[in-house]
Amino acid sequence: MNELQETAIALQQDYGLQVPDEISEETILKRLAERVAVLVDRGAEAFFQMMYRLDISERKLNEAIGTPDVAEKIARLIYDRQLQKIRSRAFFKGGGKDVDQDLKW
Repeated sequence: MNELQETAIALQQDYGLQVPDEISEETILKRLAERVAVLVDRGAEAFFQMMYRLDISERKLNEAIGTPDVAEKIARLIYDRQLQKIRSRAFFKGGGKDVDQDLKW
């Protein structure tokens, strides 16, 4: 399974996204932006709690909020964070083989 598929599955589980079998980054971002727009409309408090739980940078979130395409920018932040988590899991699952041996404990 590649990173794109893993990201799509994680976002489906976390957000209930309906992603078609033929997935692309653009499709995922579009569906995620639609979901973000719904979450923002439901209430700021719940939305910000979710962003905190996802560990989205407050600075980046504030930058995104100040733009006309807020939902798309936030969708990108969520997507990138999810991808980062997947890469971290894969890295540490593999024993951190790419880590400089002098830096290992």
